[in-house]
Amino acid sequence: MASSKNSRPKRRQDGAGRRAVNSARPADGSPASTGADVAGITTELEAIVAQAGLYLEGVKVGRAGKRKVVKVVVDLPEGPGGVDSDSLTEVSRAISQRLDDVDLVAGAYTLEVSTPGAQRELTELRHFSRAQGRLVELRLADGSELVARLMELSGDTLKLRTNDSERRIGRGDIVSARVRVEFGKDEG
Repeated sequence: MASSKNSRPKRRQDGAGRRAVNSARPADGSPASTGADVAGITTELEAIVAQAGLYLEGVKVGRAGKRKVVKVVVDLPEGPGGVDSDSLTEVSRAISQRLDDVDLVAGAYTLEVSTPGAQRELTELRHFSRAQGRLVELRLADGSELVARLMELSGDTLKLRTNDSERRIGRGDIVSARVRVEFGKDEG
């Protein structure tokens, strides 16, 4: 039986819909990949994620037991709304295929592709753009705290509505911000 020098790792699907790759070495005994290079992985995935109409929020490589875990976080580029499950599935498949093609992760790994989550910290103007219409918790530079609905983002100024008033706050006056999850509110 002939053996190929470029034999690919066998893939399996785990219960959570993530792909796992079983470690395999080429016939010459060299490692299956050059290592977990986050910058290289990020560079390889940016165009794929953008092609899917999404934004690559971040890439992390860690361990879960003996297996490496590659975590990829994607989001919409701007504006309110969310990443639907079909889009997430499609981009996950494209990312998995690209990682297999470029072979940047040495050994066995699990790929997890997700969105940032409802309560991520808002640190960039893009994050505030994504939170329009949502209730946000702000800690301001003067030490005060504010819970208000983010109505609009104009440049680096946020237009907020509380129960009894509207207020404009510059991004530079915000020390920290986070979306507050509203239970029982229809998000759709």
